[in-house]
Amino acid sequence: MEVKARAPGKIILAGEHAVVHGSTAVAASVDLYTTASVRLPSSSDKDDTVKLQMKDLALEFLWPTSRIKEALGGFVGSISTPTPCPADCLKLMASLVEDQNIPEAKIELASGVSAFLWLYSSILGFVPVDVTITSELPLGSGLGSSAAFCVALSAALLALSGSVDVDRERREWMAYKEDDLVLLNKWAFEGEKIIHGKPSGIDNTVSTYGSMIKFRSGSLTLIKSNMPLKMLITNTKVGRNTKALVAGVAERTIRHPDAMNFVFNAVDCVSKEVSILIQSPVDDDVSLTANEEKLAELMEMNQGLLQSMGVSHATIETVLRTTLKYELVSKLTGAGGGGCVLTLLPNLLSGKVVDKVIAELELCGFECFIAGIGGRGAEILFGDSP
Repeated sequence: MEVKARAPGKIILAGEHAVVHGSTAVAASVDLYTTASVRLPSSSDKDDTVKLQMKDLALEFLWPTSRIKEALGGFVGSISTPTPCPADCLKLMASLVEDQNIPEAKIELASGVSAFLWLYSSILGFVPVDVTITSELPLGSGLGSSAAFCVALSAALLALSGSVDVDRERREWMAYKEDDLVLLNKWAFEGEKIIHGKPSGIDNTVSTYGSMIKFRSGSLTLIKSNMPLKMLITNTKVGRNTKALVAGVAERTIRHPDAMNFVFNAVDCVSKEVSILIQSPVDDDVSLTANEEKLAELMEMNQGLLQSMGVSHATIETVLRTTLKYELVSKLTGAGGGGCVLTLLPNLLSGKVVDKVIAELELCGFECFIAGIGGRGAEILFGDSP
């Protein structure tokens, strides 16, 4: 039996960094997906291994089922509720990963393989399985690739385990039911904790439910967009140190508390206005264009405030200047210091203009994606796609 599950990445539409200091932020799903294909061997198949293939990275991991059960059997095995991974179990999983001799250049993926081992053994138990991961999301660029991995993997495993109510006879992509989405999100969060230590839960929530969320001081609220948004996402390919960038904003706040508090308050106002704007009714192209113009102004304000926090980068500024030549508005998304930049693509914008912008950005060595914003969340498919 085989099941596929896909989960979207995420962007921060407004409020990054300031959210750490009590401001509101808005995140949204992006129509770039990670897909997990999970196959259980047939009864006649004598293969007794657990295989994980990361196709985009040309990596394959293989363990005898007995080896995983020997290492983890004292901690896991068909756990009915999402459970944090104990520290001792983390060490044992690390040894299982070390056995695989991951290339030094890709060693940062080790925590993701550990997350796989925990989710697989906890949800499915110690059974032979063949898992293949593919993704449209660039790694480490702030688009929630690790959360999409955890959500897609958990969704497929839960469907195979019988822990969720799904129609196994349907041969089309299906969304989970509301109660099952809660379970899925909790399991994905446990995977994220193995990868990141203390994640906020924002990325896996957006990837699970899709659409958009508003969050402030640990409180998450799902919101539905009435604007058909499309963005050009530019990956600068510059790695960033999120912890260092967050610390830099905190240090600037200590040096200039009054000024930075005004900045954070301004970001809070921008994020709240973005939230209201994207939920407002859109009746025709005229009202859509008017809302797009307002959103562009809010994005421009947010980017200016992020620059004042000191989290921009030369490559980000290059993207801003390039898109501005075509009267398009851009802002960084996520931690800044490199990573990805969002450019709002108005509904009536000519495709030729978009092609010119992409060509110019690619000449700078950047990678570009066009994606819808605020779309579907996690989905599953039994058998072959239609």
